[in-house]
Amino acid sequence: MTEAAIEIEGLTKTYRATGGAPGKTALDGVSLRVPEGAVFGLLGPNGAGKSTLINILAGLVLKTSGRVAIWGFDQDVNPRNSRAAIGVMPQELNLDPFFTPRQTLEVQAGLYGVPRARRRSDEILETVGLSDKAHAYARTLSGGMRRRLLLAKALVHDPQIIVLDEPTAGVDIELRQMLWAEVRRLNAAGKTIILTTHYLEEAEEMCDEIAIIHHGRVVAHDTTPKLLARLDAKTMVIHPDGEVPVLPSGPGLEVARRPDGAIALSYKTSQTKAEAVLEAIRAAGISIRDVRTEEPDLEDVFLDLTRAG
Repeated sequence: MTEAAIEIEGLTKTYRATGGAPGKTALDGVSLRVPEGAVFGLLGPNGAGKSTLINILAGLVLKTSGRVAIWGFDQDVNPRNSRAAIGVMPQELNLDPFFTPRQTLEVQAGLYGVPRARRRSDEILETVGLSDKAHAYARTLSGGMRRRLLLAKALVHDPQIIVLDEPTAGVDIELRQMLWAEVRRLNAAGKTIILTTHYLEEAEEMCDEIAIIHHGRVVAHDTTPKLLARLDAKTMVIHPDGEVPVLPSGPGLEVARRPDGAIALSYKTSQTKAEAVLEAIRAAGISIRDVRTEEPDLEDVFLDLTRAG
């Protein structure tokens, strides 16, 4: 079995009641194992507990109970080593507007105790495409450039694990492609990546494993192919060659017309074979001009798991 980059057991976080408002349990017994070298997706609706989990991993929020080990270091036993093993690119643009990108990286490296001789500020700025802005004030950078600088900050101490919290939120296509190219390069170099995103097609394409959190609990955790296979469904879409006065019918079939004239036949693959669907089409006297199939994507799985609450 692949070694675990992160191990979480029974993690709970409850915020105390303040100002008359009731207390809130943000994480309720979360247990996860993130394999070393994986691109791991952490998904969930707003308020599901993702940010609380990330902040606990980063050492910014204290857990109520449970165990967290990062790169083999228990947070309670070796907090310094566990923090040094992880770098976080936050969703918020929290940058000092009066520091240049180079100064920002030098300060960040100093906070992590990186000796001057081992600092790679210029190399990292080149990696994220900010070499020409190394001496410009952060307040003059565009939103996309600030996101690049946040990624650079997460890399200064050369962590084994990198957390990307909504890295492509509100960025243009060019920057998104640059960020994903950099993620692939880092992962190929042996880094473990933890990704949160609301762009589910990105998670489906990038992630080896995915965990979905809802109401502070893990409602699903599996490899991406197995997670997609959870929805036992397929749709055969036919474009008939001529008028169709009567729609096909058969056991286990849901049939609907589409605005473009196509007919969609949905069925469960465990109960109905494709041949039975085709037989229902032939029995209705329909001649097929074109046919294709549609399978569930990650968005379908996500909605199925979180819709009922």
